[in-house]
Amino acid sequence: MILTEILAPGAVKVLPKASSKKRLFCDLAGIARDVHGIDYDTAFSALQERETLGTTGVGHGVALPHARLPDLDEVHGVFVRLEHPLDFDAMDRKPVDIVFALFAPEGAGVAHLKALALVSRTLRDPGLCAKLRANADPAILFTVLTEMQASEAA
Repeated sequence: MILTEILAPGAVKVLPKASSKKRLFCDLAGIARDVHGIDYDTAFSALQERETLGTTGVGHGVALPHARLPDLDEVHGVFVRLEHPLDFDAMDRKPVDIVFALFAPEGAGVAHLKALALVSRTLRDPGLCAKLRANADPAILFTVLTEMQASEAA
């Protein structure tokens, strides 16, 4: 699995302000609806419900909210960089400014886990995160996220 299989260029955004986790989940659900045709209410509710199980803020300013949804055939991703970091109750108690949300089919056990592992590995790279934080153009952010895998595959 590679990021370009789950992340479309249009699903990469820079958000000027997310005032709360709930507002961020609204934005993520809206992008998922607009780009992937995912039902907004279902996506929003599923993100909220998953977050009640424990924070998806993994540390170092990164959050990986994810949810399983009915009526999906494949895993879809949404990436946002927040211009102003958001308190996310992350494991290291640091605010979050890089968010990669995953939406997976309800029955996609292995595919969901592979996608989550791929995104986690990718965003564990401090150099890559520094590049993401230094850019505000969604097209550049998409390239930064996907170029490493593209060069490895070549």
